Amino acid sequence: MSENQKKQLEQQLWNIANTLRGKMDADEFRDYILGFIFYKYLAEKMEIFADDILKPDGITYTSIDETTEEGQEYLEAIQEEAIETLGYFLKPSELFGQIAQKGNSDTEGLSNFIIEDLQKILINIQNSTMGTESEEDFDNLFEDMDLNSTKLGKTPEARNEIIARVLAHLDKIDFKLENAEIDVLGDAYEYLIGQFASGAGKKAGEFYTPQEVSIILAKIVTTGKTKLKSVYDPTCGSGSLLLRVAKEVDEINDFYGQELNRTTYNLARMNMILHDVHYRKFDIKQEDTLERPQHIDHRFEAIVANPPFSAKWSANPLFTSDDRFSQYGKLAPKSKADFAFVQHMVHHLAENGTMAIVLPHGVLFRGAAEGHIRQYLIEDRNYLDAVIGLPANIFYGTSIPTCILVFKKCRENPDDILFIDASGEDNYEKVKTQNILRENHIAKIVETYQNRTTIDKFSYVASMDEIKENDYNLNIPRYVDTFEEEEPIDIQAVAQTLKDLDTEIADTDNTIADFCKQLNIQTPF
Repeated sequence: MSENQKKQLEQQLWNIANTLRGKMDADEFRDYILGFIFYKYLAEKMEIFADDILKPDGITYTSIDETTEEGQEYLEAIQEEAIETLGYFLKPSELFGQIAQKGNSDTEGLSNFIIEDLQKILINIQNSTMGTESEEDFDNLFEDMDLNSTKLGKTPEARNEIIARVLAHLDKIDFKLENAEIDVLGDAYEYLIGQFASGAGKKAGEFYTPQEVSIILAKIVTTGKTKLKSVYDPTCGSGSLLLRVAKEVDEINDFYGQELNRTTYNLARMNMILHDVHYRKFDIKQEDTLERPQHIDHRFEAIVANPPFSAKWSANPLFTSDDRFSQYGKLAPKSKADFAFVQHMVHHLAENGTMAIVLPHGVLFRGAAEGHIRQYLIEDRNYLDAVIGLPANIFYGTSIPTCILVFKKCRENPDDILFIDASGEDNYEKVKTQNILRENHIAKIVETYQNRTTIDKFSYVASMDEIKENDYNLNIPRYVDTFEEEEPIDIQAVAQTLKDLDTEIADTDNTIADFCKQLNIQTPF
């Protein structure tokens, strides 16, 4: 698929999404359109899988008569294999194409009523996984799709009409699932998530990291590697960061994530399945990461995160005996959990691993408990590998400047820390109200990190002695000098300009006074 065709598909899907919009907020109609696309994906995947099984019999899945004994025998055999391989099951009559056609088969000018059928199908998808390995991965996946919500339409007929119309539009789109080499649907899904994020304002921070930041994090944690045993995101949102890491290597054995928001947790699981990550290869949990971690005994080769900036947490004194925090001697303050997330991630980092986390600039210089934790990580553990300053206003819902901290337990360069200042005007592009990192900007950051080079007004490799001299304050301007010397001012020329202006003012005053005298009026001065 060409880049132009890809963009056409993305625009087509966005137009369909806006069919649903009505008076709904971006995050509300997001849940419907992404849910319908996910259902279409599951149905098409099921049909392709079943058709392949039935090929020796010379029949297709949709040709099976579900009312006959022979048809039921076929379905039982296919269901067993589908649950094992795909993790779920759909009958021929439950496929997306069948329900879309039914909803748009006019009977006396009216669409057939499909809401009840559709609701049952979504429940049946979940029920087909009950008691199987995939049960947790499909549990309540469609709970945010209330097909009887008045936001879809005031009457059942109105709701049915709009749903039927959306399904009809989606049914015409070929996601090319037969071609395993391209991920048309996965890319389109990511595009839609990004579009919803741009319209969701502050709420977007709950589920989405801008792609350009995701790329930087992913390239950093995969530097020098083509395969990963595992990747982990403790605040995984929609799962986009985890999936971005997968694009940078040939293979990842296992994906792990945790997400507090229930709706976003559902979106992350859908995103994984839709990107063809097998249900046995991902483990996404829904819980508060700091208060109730779900993967406490695991260690991960790559860790990425964009946690909520300066979030509140309990800082419960009991955590002083928690293995994640006990060695530091102090907990992150209740009002700012930034370093609590760092400590949590460091605990989960494998000895050969790399972690990259996005944080507000305050973590670089704030004192008290945060200063103590920062010093311990640098002086006692020597885990901090790099500090990367990003431009302001690149995240949805906040304009504050942010930074990326990179940590390793076994550092190749234990005697220094790399500082990169990518916040200058030459390092991003302003598009409307948002600042954007283009491909060349991303490449410069990543290459500078990988080559560990000092570049005038952009990067600096600071020795551990310099860090110590600065009392472990990591404020980037202390290390990367971005000062632009102004051209010298010619005082003599300025004085002459002022003298000339005085002469011009005096001449103008005289002219005005002469006019006033001729008009026989008082002068204004």
